[in-house]
Amino acid sequence: MANKPFSNKPSNDRSSNDRSSNDRSSNDRSSGSRSPTGKPSRPAVRLAPPREAGTAGDDDMPRDRQRPRGARAEEGEGLREGRAESRLIYGFHAVLGKLRRDPEAVFEIYLSSSRTDARAKDVVQLAESQKVRLIQAEADRLDGMVGTRRHQGVIARVDAKSRELKLADVLEVLEENALILVLDGVQDPHNLGACLRAADAAGAHAVVAPKDRAVGLTAAAIKVASGAADSVPYVTVTNLARALREMQEAGIWVVGAAGEAEKSLYEVDQKGPVAWVLGAEGEGLRRLTRETCDELARIPMLGSVESLNVSVASGICLFEARRQRGT
Repeated sequence: MANKPFSNKPSNDRSSNDRSSNDRSSNDRSSGSRSPTGKPSRPAVRLAPPREAGTAGDDDMPRDRQRPRGARAEEGEGLREGRAESRLIYGFHAVLGKLRRDPEAVFEIYLSSSRTDARAKDVVQLAESQKVRLIQAEADRLDGMVGTRRHQGVIARVDAKSRELKLADVLEVLEENALILVLDGVQDPHNLGACLRAADAAGAHAVVAPKDRAVGLTAAAIKVASGAADSVPYVTVTNLARALREMQEAGIWVVGAAGEAEKSLYEVDQKGPVAWVLGAEGEGLRRLTRETCDELARIPMLGSVESLNVSVASGICLFEARRQRGT
């Protein structure tokens, strides 16, 4: 491998009516009844009819059929909720996975009126069992919500705060030798989603990434992850080098993937707690990250290409750890 081991060759202003309607919606929610656990009780499931061509705009529609308030289009991410506590996810894997693993974090689901297949029925059945509001919508409305047609006809508005984890939260609950994937500045949302998927398949306990100079969990990344974004803890840290030292203090051996390393990953003892650190596409590991690692290792390259996609490399490293552990 070379020094770059894992390279990878409508915003509209809301009207004052929107803002006042948003305030009313917030007041309605805050005044709702609460369950014995202290969480707001969910409204009964209601399947709203689709909007017909030529009908009035959102402000003239019943509130349960209006689009999420405070949302605006963002390049590469689709539509996000203006309220910091919510975000949109889409695709059957992501939505069904969230419904099964964390139903309390699902506020409402938008389902295409044209979907009547088995997977759509699964969404309806699961939403009803969890008392999550289900809203029927036309495909063009769904396109506008997330800025892409690749939503498969299903979008969910979920609690964004439920994903905010600290590294200590992960390390404190480990019941076996740690296996952690650390991504040093991955910029492409599709690569991040694929890394999450590889981490889930290998049984990694967490994916750790810096808050700055990294893509973050966009709707596109969550879609590519095929549900793994809601099954693998995703931890963002302010200082990656400090996070690596925190892992080392917890007894985790930190291995950086680097094409120029003398040792092959097959020579690294991964039977104990291990964290694999992989660099950004085309950039590799940053200097401070590289210096903080306990050792560096390379993936042997036998063909003519010099590097692998970061998600492919992640899978190779993580599954080698599982092979050595016999699990």
